[in-house]
Amino acid sequence: MHLHLKIIGIVLMSLALVHVIFPRYFHWKEELKNLRLVNRQMMKVHTFFIALVVFLMGLLCLTYANDLIQTPLGKIISLGFSIFWFFRLFIQFFGYSAELWKGKTFETIVHVIFAGLWTYLTVIFFWIYWK
Repeated sequence: MHLHLKIIGIVLMSLALVHVIFPRYFHWKEELKNLRLVNRQMMKVHTFFIALVVFLMGLLCLTYANDLIQTPLGKIISLGFSIFWFFRLFIQFFGYSAELWKGKTFETIVHVIFAGLWTYLTVIFFWIYWK
């Protein structure tokens, strides 16, 4: 279980850092220019805080794996993480239109990889809680 949490820690911290390229990759300068200032700024601020939470979640997994596995507080935190990632998995299928990935090779691969990742995170954190 420790190895799973170390892997998860590295993956989540890497995922958080990838958020840095979102504005350029998704062409936010052009795409968001017609939004009101508050909506543009919310998009950027929320992206930053999502990345921060994901990074800190990964850091916690990497540095306090033993506590997450063995302490009552760690088990409750793991349950919370499991619920968080379960809802992210749900959103993967019901929050995003399949139109974004169906029939597109790269997007379909990314969709499948992330669906697998969200499933893995949900299961591992729930397993820690249940064990």
